[in-house]
Amino acid sequence: MTDIVTKEDKTPGVLKAAWLIAVVTIVSKLIGFVRDIIIANYYGASLVSDAYYYAYQIPSLSLILLGGVGGPFHSATVAIFSKLIPNLKDKPSEEVNTLYSTFMNATIIFFLILSAIIFLFPKQIMGLIISGGSAEMINLAATHLKIMTPLLVIGGIVGIYYGILIIYRQFMLPNLSPIVMSLAIIGVVIAVPNDQKGYALAIATTIGAVLQLVIQYPNIRKLGYRLHPNFEFTTNPYFKEICELLFPAVLSSTVGQIHIYVDMFFTSLISEGAWTAIGYANRIFQFPVGILVTAFLVPLFPIFAKLVADKDYDGIRNYFNKGVGVLFFGAIPIIIGILVVGMDAVRLVFEHGVFDSEATFMVTEALWFLSVSIIPYVFRDSITRVYYSFNDSATPFVVAFSSIVLKLFLNWILISKMHFGIGGITLSTSLVTLFNAVVLGVLITKKLNMNYKSLFTNLLKMVISGIITLGVCFICASEIDKFLHLPTISFEIVKISIIAIICLGIYIPLNLLFKMEYAGELFNRLRAKILRK
Repeated sequence: MTDIVTKEDKTPGVLKAAWLIAVVTIVSKLIGFVRDIIIANYYGASLVSDAYYYAYQIPSLSLILLGGVGGPFHSATVAIFSKLIPNLKDKPSEEVNTLYSTFMNATIIFFLILSAIIFLFPKQIMGLIISGGSAEMINLAATHLKIMTPLLVIGGIVGIYYGILIIYRQFMLPNLSPIVMSLAIIGVVIAVPNDQKGYALAIATTIGAVLQLVIQYPNIRKLGYRLHPNFEFTTNPYFKEICELLFPAVLSSTVGQIHIYVDMFFTSLISEGAWTAIGYANRIFQFPVGILVTAFLVPLFPIFAKLVADKDYDGIRNYFNKGVGVLFFGAIPIIIGILVVGMDAVRLVFEHGVFDSEATFMVTEALWFLSVSIIPYVFRDSITRVYYSFNDSATPFVVAFSSIVLKLFLNWILISKMHFGIGGITLSTSLVTLFNAVVLGVLITKKLNMNYKSLFTNLLKMVISGIITLGVCFICASEIDKFLHLPTISFEIVKISIIAIICLGIYIPLNLLFKMEYAGELFNRLRAKILRK
């Protein structure tokens, strides 16, 4: 009976944390959008913006993929430290602090060596990655890369900080700190309006990363964590556990970055501004999807780790299927919105200054093909957290590594042979995401039976509802284009708002009609709240 009560008590906490994280993430993404709008206004989709975004992909491997919320350093910290801290109100034990120091020192040493190599050979590195680009592009990207090398060291440290803060249920600061980066870029770009080479972007990005580190540190120290010159790399058993989890996860994320480098190579063969367009498409994609995934998986991951430690496999199945089901439910209206009014949204947000209609179409084309990956994307990220909870990061790595060949093949077919252009890059990304999701979903059954039947039965109902809703929204959007004549900005806002209302007004009732359980739960919760008032 105690176990049942404990499980029931967790749900409100998870939902409360999810809503809190969602609100913070929305604020962060909105400020990130403002940042992107300002960059687009000053640099457009051009050689300068391409050079910056090409260069940024390397330090972002550390700052976002490895060290970000949900990255390997954050995940490894949560998976191991959460099992060593019985009471979150107490100061960390000497054993925990020793592990913290060992982990931090190893991280700093590794990334310092990597930073030195990149700082000394930036031109050679960028020339290898974007060999299809011009000499001017390679030289410009190399200078940007040198400026941003400190991000490599900062990323690993911040990832450990994120993990510790989330263990102690301090969800706000890790999700707020990316705002600092955005504000730094906004401030510097506006202050240096005549920046012709884009160096202000690279300098601002570095300043933003340093500030992210600075704002995390006081809370870490307040919790009782102290960094000492401890180097028990071979004798600390818990550090060995971290390495066993971390190294395959880092390799897996690095493999994901290799996918990006493959895309960078093929994109450099398409047209000037193409990589910038794909970058903007990814950021638009990540705005709603990032909110969904971050809001639910950040509070759920420590629960997964605890349930695995307790061998409560029914609890894992319950939380996973319900959590992913809610993500699916929210994902389908996003896909509909992108397909129907995606171009209107891109035009509204970005088409200002030197960002013209051609750039708008490039971003929209990339976004259309990327949108279909939302469903496999949320499933893949969710099931990966289950693997990490079992201290298994090797399987996600092997699956991701095996998909490199698929990525190369698809890019070659779609870009070099079928001449799909920008859409071919993002379509291949969607197909690879689907491949990874399916393989990981099947292989997890070696550890436990996930009982996907209810999850995918509900997904089928959502898809049918979504297809009907998509058809109605397309018809309504075309009629709005014929009969509504307003100034451009007003037209886009009104059109997007009308389509959003129609979409939800059809999609939710259809799911209720088909007895899709997540829609039913949402309706019952809302009704209960209204009746209480």
